[in-house]
Amino acid sequence: MSLGIWHPFTQHGLGEPIPEIARAEGAALYQADGTRIIDAISSWWVQTHGHCHPRIVAAIQQQSARLDQMIFAGWTHGPARELAEGLADFLPDSLSHIFFSDSGSTAVEVALKMALGYWHNRGEPRQKILVMEHSYHGDTIGAMSVGARGVFNQAYSPLLFDVGTIGFPEAGTEQETLAQLEAFCRNGESPPAALIVEPLILGAGGMKIYTPAILKQMAAICRAHGVLFIADEVMTGWGRTGTIFAFEQAGVAPDILCMAKGLTGGVIPLAATVATDAIYQAHFSDDRAKMFFHSSSFTANPIACAAAGANLGIWRDEPVQQRIDSLIGRHREFAERLNGRTGISGVRQCGTIFALEIDNRADGYLSDLGPKLLAFFRDRNILLRPLGNTVYVMPPYCIGGEDLKSIYDAIEEAIDHFAKG
Repeated sequence: MSLGIWHPFTQHGLGEPIPEIARAEGAALYQADGTRIIDAISSWWVQTHGHCHPRIVAAIQQQSARLDQMIFAGWTHGPARELAEGLADFLPDSLSHIFFSDSGSTAVEVALKMALGYWHNRGEPRQKILVMEHSYHGDTIGAMSVGARGVFNQAYSPLLFDVGTIGFPEAGTEQETLAQLEAFCRNGESPPAALIVEPLILGAGGMKIYTPAILKQMAAICRAHGVLFIADEVMTGWGRTGTIFAFEQAGVAPDILCMAKGLTGGVIPLAATVATDAIYQAHFSDDRAKMFFHSSSFTANPIACAAAGANLGIWRDEPVQQRIDSLIGRHREFAERLNGRTGISGVRQCGTIFALEIDNRADGYLSDLGPKLLAFFRDRNILLRPLGNTVYVMPPYCIGGEDLKSIYDAIEEAIDHFAKG
């Protein structure tokens, strides 16, 4: 007998089909019979330059034949050093120390531990983490704790630690959100350790968008009160919002930055948490008890680091920003095309991400419309995975005009089919 595969975020009891993919290239996935499927969500938000980019594939092949894996505790290797040196060109000077891990969720865990370790090693009792309503930061315990409480984590609530929550800055409620943050930061009896946010757009929380101006003010409030500012750019990083990192649009620099997904071009798992010198120095000591107690077996895997190094080369040598700008323009044209359509709401765009709600429903991730939409797009050979009734498009930057037209046409067809108007 063989083991049954248990797929993530999949209710196997519904008996929904699970198509098998044999290969991929560019913005397309292919089944064994040659059926071509447009990857409209970058295979869960990771692919940036397209599948099987030759430069990244070559880097993986070459590195795997040279040095495949080694312990990173007390040892080092060239691909990690070269990646750290290369990443410095993409980051503000204030972010000076990088810690590697292996997924977005663990990058967040590392950030939280860095923040708490910073205050602990300074001898200051700061333990509360501030979060934003509707946020999502991953599925490990710490990451779930700083995410919105609800269907994603209600079964595991005994494991989660308490946080302080500020409201999502919807249009018209921005000042209320800022006032909530200010109140938390002014708490002299229990000052917060850090605020963690998804800059500009909340992913799994429903592709909710807020402005760079609000992000800038939140960062300023944190800085005024000595609260660490953590930017979770696992999804938003590497061009998704139109700039390499979303925080750039607010003219701010976080104290701690989390990145993953697009770090390797979306080809192989690798994550990084980058911190200021002050956070590093709080752990720098001749006292071994003050070291940063975190690792995984595959920290800074040489093959993954080589892939990430190739990704940086693509950003330097290819017209990636032009591709991003073109995609932004096509999304904008599609948004204009939907003007006046009934049965939809919330048509919005943040860089290369486009989203809307069908049928004006408000029943969230478990909306019964979600599986119907998923099947609808799957039948049209398009990989779109709606968040409930929220349909979003987040393709690789290399996607062509005809594929985009097919995606947009399918969305309009879905609106006609499912929206009640």
